[in-house]
Amino acid sequence: MRAIYVYDKLEKDFISKDLSDDWARFMGEVEEYISDNFKERSMGLVCDFTKEIKSVYCAVFPTNEVMEKLIEDNVKDAMLFLHHPSNWDIRRSQLFYQMDRELLEKFKINRIPIYILHVPLDNYSEYSTSKTLADALDIVVEKPFKKYFGSLSGVIGKTQCSTIEELQDRYSQVLGHKTKLYCYGKSDILAGKVAIVAGGGNSIDTVSEMLEEDVKVLITGISTDIERYSEVHKFEKDNKVNVLGGTHYSSEKFACLKMCTYFEKLGLSSTFIHGEPVYEDM
Repeated sequence: MRAIYVYDKLEKDFISKDLSDDWARFMGEVEEYISDNFKERSMGLVCDFTKEIKSVYCAVFPTNEVMEKLIEDNVKDAMLFLHHPSNWDIRRSQLFYQMDRELLEKFKINRIPIYILHVPLDNYSEYSTSKTLADALDIVVEKPFKKYFGSLSGVIGKTQCSTIEELQDRYSQVLGHKTKLYCYGKSDILAGKVAIVAGGGNSIDTVSEMLEEDVKVLITGISTDIERYSEVHKFEKDNKVNVLGGTHYSSEKFACLKMCTYFEKLGLSSTFIHGEPVYEDM
């Protein structure tokens, strides 16, 4: 399939003029591999390495393990679709770090382009990070919320779980690992209403919007109570808001899994490459 057709289709379906992002200004280490268009707007085609796309691999982050998988399998003319163009590790002083240059060079030789949708995939749709997490948790979405770079990156919905402990058990089961509960409010979930903001959704802005909707439960990815997040934890304690954290990676992987079905509908075989959660996120 012509690469330009795939890029144009993704552009039409996901990227609107209201959305913005700022990744490129942090990616100087790999600037020579980045397309001019991505340098301007930090969305879409990161590395323009091919004219034809035969298949697609989807992942959350461009870790060495993810990139090496394509090299080891001798993949050529296959697109790597990502949610983020940089890697995340809360244990590092610089939370986001860049793709490996040697692996990028091998991608160039093997004609493997890299395409990302960060804000556009956070923005509410059937493929979005928070909507797909809600679907995995059997939470019925009532409305999108949480303004973020021109998008609505969260959802408010209803769960069948009656208590926060029951919901935590469900969250852990769905993610496949233990989750973290910060129980600052009542155990009972009022009217079953919860808010979901996948990834880094634990912020004062998020909680303020939740409170306007009379929601006291937040399901998110990064929930750790370290110094950089101490202000929001105090705000949640003061307002008796319960927080469930499940890591950056695990809370966002469902969107990338769902994107495999998007590419299959285009006629491209698609494979999801699993990553590893950073449990310190919680």
